[in-house]
Amino acid sequence: MSDHVEVLPTTATADNGVLRKRIVEVGSGKGLFLCRYAKMYPEHEIIGLELAKKYAEMSHAKLTKMGHQHACCLAVDACRWMAEQNPDSFDEVHVYFPDPWWKKRHKKRRVLNEGMVKNIERTLKPGGELHFWTDVLEYFESTLELLAEHTKLIGPEFVPETPPENDMDYRTHFERRTRLNQLPVYRSLFRKV
Repeated sequence: MSDHVEVLPTTATADNGVLRKRIVEVGSGKGLFLCRYAKMYPEHEIIGLELAKKYAEMSHAKLTKMGHQHACCLAVDACRWMAEQNPDSFDEVHVYFPDPWWKKRHKKRRVLNEGMVKNIERTLKPGGELHFWTDVLEYFESTLELLAEHTKLIGPEFVPETPPENDMDYRTHFERRTRLNQLPVYRSLFRKV
């Protein structure tokens, strides 16, 4: 993985000159969300951030094979990458099922920490959204507290569970596994005023 962190401009323009929405997924894993979102929103710029180089390359290869030139997956440390981005750069940030780092001494490794939530708020455009889902209630509750304490993001807003239209109609592989096992998913949506 390269030590270089690319800083993106705050706006992106589609071929027709219209400003694109800029969407970031933190922790893209195997790329299910990236591929589905890229297919649904070909007019948006979609960026996946994945620490595991193997998964980032796999996700990027899927996007390329599907012809989604408006989407990519980068093998980077998301916390560092977000810290180096310009303010008001993104319309949406999605964080789905991040590693909970179960042991107390490891919780400092969580991607949603004080610095990261501040950088998410800083890089969201006014009206921008943070989507955070997990299957770990403690992580969900502690993140809501972190967001309330260290940001001015408005939320959490309720996010209803929708029935899947097919076996792969889930945001991520973790959501699919969790719901097929009939376990709860804790969802939240925050907005930057």
